Amino acid sequence: MADHVAAVATLDEPNRRKLYDFVVRQTAPISKDEASEAIGLPRTTAGFHLDKLVEMGLLDVVHQRRSGRTGPGAGRPAKLYRRSGEQIEVSLPDRRYEAASHLLTDALLESESTGEPAREILNRRAYEWGSDLAAAADGDVVQSLNDLGFEPRAEGKSILLGNCPFHSLAQRHTQLVCGMNLCLVSGLLDGIAATTHTASLDPTPGHCCVRLDQA
Repeated sequence: MADHVAAVATLDEPNRRKLYDFVVRQTAPISKDEASEAIGLPRTTAGFHLDKLVEMGLLDVVHQRRSGRTGPGAGRPAKLYRRSGEQIEVSLPDRRYEAASHLLTDALLESESTGEPAREILNRRAYEWGSDLAAAADGDVVQSLNDLGFEPRAEGKSILLGNCPFHSLAQRHTQLVCGMNLCLVSGLLDGIAATTHTASLDPTPGHCCVRLDQA
């Protein structure tokens, strides 16, 4: 999240935003000279901003010989800029709708091919996702939940989740999404081999539908 916020904030500088918009509108990678001429900036200034956009993950650099010549005498490849393949999103509060769309789509497709109820597949896949995330969790349940955008908060011996990463979906399809959330958190807990807390459904205003109580 911090990296994505910094990347988006980079575009607050007017000339940098103009350069970014110019580069991403082109059908082929653009040189520093082409960008500086198009925007009306000195070459060194344009180069500074372009390289900053690369540093923040908004643009990529490629090296190509535009003449098409190869071998000795062909000259050095030109340094060119193009849109980065990285997707940068900032959502406050944290939302994970793309992850939910993948889970839901995969469940639907598998259901069509196997005949298994889509909801059962969705819950299984959510649990498996939680288990996979646990591999990088280093045993810290609270930090893992925070990384997922759940905003865990201690309340006595329980942990409440202050944010639902799938909020608007949960508003419209409460039972479906809350069940998916429970399986996701349960998979995470089991993957970490956490013995301190268990997850259960307990919807309360202003919180995610899942809460963790001391085991």
